Amino acid sequence: MRIHIATDHAGLDFSQHLQQHLRDSGHEVVDHGPAEYDALDDYPAFCINAATAVVRDQSAGIEALGVVFGGSGNGEQIAANKVRGIRAALVWNLSTAKLARDHNDANVISIGARQHSVDEVISFIDAFIAEPFTAEERHVRRIAQLAEFEKTGTIAGKNVDAAPERA
Repeated sequence: MRIHIATDHAGLDFSQHLQQHLRDSGHEVVDHGPAEYDALDDYPAFCINAATAVVRDQSAGIEALGVVFGGSGNGEQIAANKVRGIRAALVWNLSTAKLARDHNDANVISIGARQHSVDEVISFIDAFIAEPFTAEERHVRRIAQLAEFEKTGTIAGKNVDAAPERA
């Protein structure tokens, strides 16, 4: 599987360890940055590039997922979720890693590097990659509703307030 990785300065050390772990596990790893430590770096571009690559690969039929890191993982998750077609989940334990795939068919996870040890993060990522999407009707239906809102700004028949117009 191809795994797209992005981080900010807070997750750079984690990223290096995890990339090696993923390669040793037989995955192809694509690093979207940063290349070096900069305490003032801006994570959005790194995470958006990783998320965009996941969507591009999945659209081309390539099995791909993404992992983004930051101090808390919150901003990185938000950045990844700005990419159409991404379902990025914030993961903080094994259960959330598995449920991200099992129920939400998440294609990116975000992890707080300042919140966990390298061993914990490796276990979260391995669980996320290994867990299949159940494809239960209720989960498929809900993911379709999210995609519909992402595309149209509403969910037909669900009494959703219209999304504000983008400038």
